[in-house]
Amino acid sequence: MRVSIGSDHAGFEQKQALAAYLAEKGYDVIDRGPDSDDRVDYPDFAVPVARDVAEGASERGVLVCGTGIGMAMAADKVPGVRAANIITPEFAELCREHNDANVITLSGRFVSLEDNERILDTFLTTEFGGGRHAGRVQKIMQLD
Repeated sequence: MRVSIGSDHAGFEQKQALAAYLAEKGYDVIDRGPDSDDRVDYPDFAVPVARDVAEGASERGVLVCGTGIGMAMAADKVPGVRAANIITPEFAELCREHNDANVITLSGRFVSLEDNERILDTFLTTEFGGGRHAGRVQKIMQLD
């Protein structure tokens, strides 16, 4: 599976570690930056990752900022993206099963690297449940 990843300065350290973690697990990782922890604006990195997902260059997207909230707001503006700010593996499972989320946003300041690794594992391995959820996701996508 190809995964696009990006961050802002607050999420840079975890983005670097998570990109390496994903590569070690055999994922094809597209790193959309940044290349340092110098101050940057999160939308500048959320949009390329979201476009990768929306345009099919990657199957899933991962974004890391201080809380994950700003990244989710920015990524969700790209048509075709269903971004979710996730802080537990249980939420990661539900965002995939119920909402077919294709971009996950993570907190680099309030969630440990180990917890974010578990969240990512869940996000990347959980399938969409379909069924009664499919119509709801379709209604979300009609809002684009």
